[in-house]
Amino acid sequence: MLIRFTRSLHTSVTCLDRAIKTSRDRRLHFQSVNSRAANEISDDLATLNTEEPRLPKKKVALMIGFNGSEYQGMQSNPGAHTIESVLFDALCKAGAVSQSNSVDQRKVQLMRAARTDKGVHAACNVVSLKMICEDEHIVQKLNDLLPRHIRVWGYVETQRSFHAKTKCDSRVYEYLLPSYALKCLEKDKEWTSTPQTDRDIQIATSDGAVLKYVKPTDPQLLSSYRISQARFNKFEEAMSHFVGTHNFHNYTIARNFHDRSSNRYIIDIKVEKPMIFNDTEWISVKLHGQSFMLHQIRKILSMSMLSVRTETPLSIIPKTFESTKINIPKAPALGLLLDRPVFRNYNRHMSAVGNPRQSIDFDKFKNEIEAFKNEFVYSKIFEKETQERIFDKFLLSMDAHIHSDYAYFNQFAHIPEKCIL
Repeated sequence: MLIRFTRSLHTSVTCLDRAIKTSRDRRLHFQSVNSRAANEISDDLATLNTEEPRLPKKKVALMIGFNGSEYQGMQSNPGAHTIESVLFDALCKAGAVSQSNSVDQRKVQLMRAARTDKGVHAACNVVSLKMICEDEHIVQKLNDLLPRHIRVWGYVETQRSFHAKTKCDSRVYEYLLPSYALKCLEKDKEWTSTPQTDRDIQIATSDGAVLKYVKPTDPQLLSSYRISQARFNKFEEAMSHFVGTHNFHNYTIARNFHDRSSNRYIIDIKVEKPMIFNDTEWISVKLHGQSFMLHQIRKILSMSMLSVRTETPLSIIPKTFESTKINIPKAPALGLLLDRPVFRNYNRHMSAVGNPRQSIDFDKFKNEIEAFKNEFVYSKIFEKETQERIFDKFLLSMDAHIHSDYAYFNQFAHIPEKCIL
């Protein structure tokens, strides 16, 4: 009995001592936390005092143009020299993007209306982002920081939910080609297994092995060529086959016939009358579509060019929309430029709600854009073609494979088994 009482008393004392220690521990812990919290608040206040002021940001549509010759496309990509990376750097330096947001363009929700591939230009494109707009000279500051072949035309404030890609309902592209690209294929071209001069062009097979050598076409013959009306009409007719909704699985990569996204709608195609630049005749083609896939426009131009060049019946074109998989070459990127993205539905909505000032209108900058195109896009295309004869090299390469890889260019518009992938 005494033993039990002693044990009970000892247990009670132990519990009381534990409770006292626990209470003391809690008090000390509370004091420690409060002291640390006070220090942290003090540190935060000190940091806030040294940080840049928080300036209001607005969602905007920034209108730009560029020559893409020196860039690996429009869209920002780690380790790549792109239009967006240069533009974002200028936005940060000009104060249009805060220092805290300068580490990642996603923090300002930067998005482009149309993506352009390596070497492709744009007379007009739109980038949406949350931008600091307090400086009324921000456009001038950006242009002072940017190279002359990248220009900011202006910007408009938009709805907070504005997204340049999803609000864009269609895009207009332009492709420039020298008319000699439609010249009839030379059947007696001399091909050799070894180079005859240091100017000879090396034509390789798809696996990289050297196939043959050929002399480049006389530059005088290329620049003096003038297309006949009949040949021009056939090219215009060839391009008209692509208007409407078709399955373009053969005009891009990594898409099959049953992929729903292979179906694309081209609203309109206009083939302009030939023009003379630097003594060479050029043809401009405008393609207006809802959206275009990777390489789609270049493959469309190539199919039309080579159909005319090889005098293949145009019935070959509808066959390319069918399930048979073939390899269609890409026309040179040199002649391709984004003319403008179209925001018709967005602009109509802005007008309907009584806010037309937020409409995205490139016509306000028409004179500046035309001057830029002439100096930094058209002239550079013509100059590069004159110096390097890119289209001639492309056509000679096609001529070398016209009876093998591209044997579907024939007088019967028949796709042989060897061309089916």
